[in-house]
Amino acid sequence: MLKNYFKIAIAVLKRRKFFTFISLFGISLTLTILLLLTAFIDKVVTGNYPDKKRDRSLYVTALNEIGTKSGWFSNGALSFYFLDHFAGSLKTPVRMAISSNPKATNTYVHDRKISLHYKYTNAAFWEVTDYDFLEGKAFSAQQVAQGELVTVISEDTKKEYFGDVPSVVGKYIEADNVQYRVCGVVKNVPATTYILFSDIYLPYTVSKKDYRDRGYMGDYTAILLAASKAELPKMREEYEQMMKKIPMENKDFDQIYSHAESYAAAYVSTGNEKSSGMALALLVISAFVLLVTLVPALNLVNINITRIMERSSEIGIRKAFGASSRTLVFQFIVENLILTLLGGVIGVLLSYAIIQIFNGSGLIPNLELSLNFRVLLYGLLACLFFGLLSGVYPAWRMSKMKIVNALKAQ
Repeated sequence: MLKNYFKIAIAVLKRRKFFTFISLFGISLTLTILLLLTAFIDKVVTGNYPDKKRDRSLYVTALNEIGTKSGWFSNGALSFYFLDHFAGSLKTPVRMAISSNPKATNTYVHDRKISLHYKYTNAAFWEVTDYDFLEGKAFSAQQVAQGELVTVISEDTKKEYFGDVPSVVGKYIEADNVQYRVCGVVKNVPATTYILFSDIYLPYTVSKKDYRDRGYMGDYTAILLAASKAELPKMREEYEQMMKKIPMENKDFDQIYSHAESYAAAYVSTGNEKSSGMALALLVISAFVLLVTLVPALNLVNINITRIMERSSEIGIRKAFGASSRTLVFQFIVENLILTLLGGVIGVLLSYAIIQIFNGSGLIPNLELSLNFRVLLYGLLACLFFGLLSGVYPAWRMSKMKIVNALKAQ
C-alpha cells in the first residue's frame, strides 16, 4: 500500500511542477534555517572543550543586589574577593576555577595591529578545566602568588604573533603594553564559550585592578568542581545556604542573590533574579521556530488545498467504490510527508554547504558547526512535524468532501 501511495505522490508532484517547486523551496529553506540553528545550539550547549568535567561542575556567573526601599539594583559578574572569600569557604567543591570575563586589547608586530582577548585566572583554573596543551604547561600556583608576568596563549595567537615557528615557550608577547613570557600554548577555544574563551591567559595577580577590593561586583566568574556527579545537589544547596548568610555590602541594598548553576543555565543567565535567562532563551527560540515554520506551513496548506480541489473527481470515484475517509486521509498525509522528506533532503544538503562556508569564513573565531547524528535527528523530527502540520487540515477537508460534489467536478 505504501508503495502505491509513493507512486501516486510522485505522479502528483510531477503534475504541477510550479506548485511542487514552491512547496519544496519553502520546506527546504525552513529546514535549512532550523538545522543551522540546531547545529549552533548543539555546539554551544554540548561542546565540552575545554571543560570536560562539565557533568560534575556548577557555574557561578552573576550576582544580583536589590534595594527594595532605595530602588537601587545591581547585577553582573562577581568580584575576585567575593568568589575567593565566600565561595572559597565551601566544603563540597574539590576545586574552584576563577577567571575574569575576556577583554579586548591591541598589540603590534612589525607595525601590524593584532586584536587580542585576555583573561585573568587563578592556578586552580587549569586543574578544573582540560585544555589541550600543544606545548609547554600552565602557570603554577607559585607563579600566580609571586605575580610573575607569564601567560598561556592560544594556537591562533601563536601563529599570528610569532608566525610559523616550532616553539614559543620562553618567548615574550606584549599585551596591554606589558611584556609576558609564554609558558604554554593551548588548542583554540570557540568564542561562543565565553566563560573559557581567550587568546591569552594571565595570572590574576598581574591585573592592573586591585583584586583585593572587597566589593561584591566585579569581572569574575567561577566553576565549582564536585568530586562526583552525585555531589552536585549537595554543592548547589551549600552555595544557596552560603548566600543566605552573606552580609549586605552597603545600606542601599537589602537583598542579594547568586546561584551555582549548570552550564546551560549559566550560559544564558541574565544576572537578574526576576528574569530567568533559561526561560527567556526558550521563549525566544520557540518564538523564532514558530515564526519560521508557521508561514511556510500555511503556504503549504493553501497549496495542498488547491491540489485537493484538482483531485476532487479522483476522490469522488474512490469514495464511490468504497474508500473510507480514514484511508483517504492516511493516503494524503503520507503523500505530504513524502513531499516534506524530499524537501528535507534538499534542506540537509543546503545546510551542509552553508556550514562548510561558515566554518571556512571564521565569522565566529574557532567555532566549527557540524551536522552530527543529534542534529540530523532533530531535522528528521522537524520534517515529520512540518509534514503533519501542513497536511492534517487539507486531509480533513478532503475526507469531508461529498461524493456527489466531488463527481460534479469531473
